[in-house]
Amino acid sequence: MERRTPSVAIPPEQRPFNEYQQLRSSYFFRWATVEPRVYLGTILAVWAVAWIVSGPVAAWSFPPGRMPWQFLVGGAGGAAIILGLVLLRLYLGWSYVHTRLLSASVHYEETGWYDGSFWTKPAEDLAKDRLVVEYQVSPVMRRLRRTLAALALFYAIEALLCWLM
Repeated sequence: MERRTPSVAIPPEQRPFNEYQQLRSSYFFRWATVEPRVYLGTILAVWAVAWIVSGPVAAWSFPPGRMPWQFLVGGAGGAAIILGLVLLRLYLGWSYVHTRLLSASVHYEETGWYDGSFWTKPAEDLAKDRLVVEYQVSPVMRRLRRTLAALALFYAIEALLCWLM
């Protein structure tokens, strides 16, 4: 692939700052940026809705009348797996934009996947993008990493409970 100069017109929707703005305004990705109380409420809501899938599976495996604790642990674990997938998708989306904002040179597609090139950012754009990373994207990434770590701790506790039962 050839290296292009900053004068090459990169499609506006592929400029890293514009990708960041699209991500930030998207309904799904936006909820990682809301205030902590709303963020936690959304996480709990996703986990509760995931019970719609995991609850019947857990009930099939562990009849609630005879094995209530196993049913609760199994259902909670299944719902947590679904929540983990949702959080992983959030993390990957924000990570992609994070990487593109930090890079001095970004790949873009001119008309399709078969004719991509690289665009070297002008110094002003690079400085602006790195400020956006520092003050807007990095806090979201830290929040998502902490949430995924808490979910991993939840999985460990679930595994311990399953082992003890």
